[in-house]
Amino acid sequence: MTNTTAEFIIDGKSYTLPIIEGSEGDRGIDINGLLQQTGCITLDPGFKNTGSCTSSITYLDGNKGILRYRGYAIEDLAEKCQFVEVAYLLLHGKLPNESELEHFRGLLERFALLHEDMLHFFDHFPPNASPMSILSVMVNALHNYYPEMSDDPLENIDITAARLISKIRTIAAFSYKKSVGHPLVYPRNDLSYCGNFLNMMFDKPVRPYTVRPEVVAALNKLLILHADHEQNCSTATVRMVGSAGVNLYASISAGINALWGPLHGGANEAVLDMLETIYADDCNFEKYITKAKDRDDPFRLSGFGHRVYRTFDPRGTIIKTACHEILEVLEVSDPLLDLAQKLEEIALNDEYFISRNLYPNVDFYSGIIYRAIGIPSNMFTVMFALGRLPGWISQWKEMREDTTTKIGRPRQVYIGEPARDFVSLDQRS
Repeated sequence: MTNTTAEFIIDGKSYTLPIIEGSEGDRGIDINGLLQQTGCITLDPGFKNTGSCTSSITYLDGNKGILRYRGYAIEDLAEKCQFVEVAYLLLHGKLPNESELEHFRGLLERFALLHEDMLHFFDHFPPNASPMSILSVMVNALHNYYPEMSDDPLENIDITAARLISKIRTIAAFSYKKSVGHPLVYPRNDLSYCGNFLNMMFDKPVRPYTVRPEVVAALNKLLILHADHEQNCSTATVRMVGSAGVNLYASISAGINALWGPLHGGANEAVLDMLETIYADDCNFEKYITKAKDRDDPFRLSGFGHRVYRTFDPRGTIIKTACHEILEVLEVSDPLLDLAQKLEEIALNDEYFISRNLYPNVDFYSGIIYRAIGIPSNMFTVMFALGRLPGWISQWKEMREDTTTKIGRPRQVYIGEPARDFVSLDQRS
């Protein structure tokens, strides 16, 4: 980082603050001394212009459609890596060699099972319980069974990370099995990370599941694309909660709850809801395209555009190709998937959407792929959490290792009543 300065004036008085420049040219005004020097704070609802930390994990350029993990282009990682390799990369800052990858895979196999006592927890959730609420509760409970982080949170971080990445997959599959009343399917050491998850989800005693390599490849790609995405809502939540000294399990549980929101991880489920609405209305494309263009109409096309990207979401470009490939391979016949492809075609050729950079994003295509391979819509956000977990852990680890980390404590500008005299009860009108 290189430092220059920014000069500004408040109430006629000049002040100077340092400018921090990152390795890719990002620049930020360091306002650490702003309140002390000027008596003022910054006000930035939604933190659209505020950096909460420096980080070496993910680089994102929304204007150019660039996304990199630890310097590697997302296009290369999605095409050439397995999810387990990318998880290692995020955690350690480098891609693993063969022995390192084998060791990491060994840890994932070792920790795939849940403590048998935890299986009873599933029995006490109601049948219609949200898989995300189950996931959050179960991850938080892991601390009670594996409390080795309490004394030195970073001492066994590799083991703890592998334990979380492996067990969250088992928790997710078990929560689905419980929701449909099927017997649990335990993990197998002869299957890959993604193959294992698919088998735990769909294998049945009366109908064994065949793990297809094409489906494994599509799921692997989806998890890689979701593995990290800079300081988004859930990642910032993990860091915020973790800044209080909270253990990793509780911090991740908080991140899961943040991801649960329909404006964040729930976006791919919203895409399917939107498609079902249009389908139920006789596939009236024009009606909903018109509604989406009307600023006074609350309807929006879910899965189009992005808060950060001002051009095509690079993850959307990758997953679009994967989506069409998997639909062709599986020969899926689903009217909602046909509807999605038609809607995509219309939007990509409509000047309104093109001029506003409202291209289909990763959420648009991911929901279609999940539906095609048999994952129900109430599990979509859980799938997002599976992919994002290595990023959350890496961000938490980086936050704990940073000696400048302070407990998160945003300020506010008070706009309520000024000081007023107390009035006793008998005198109040």
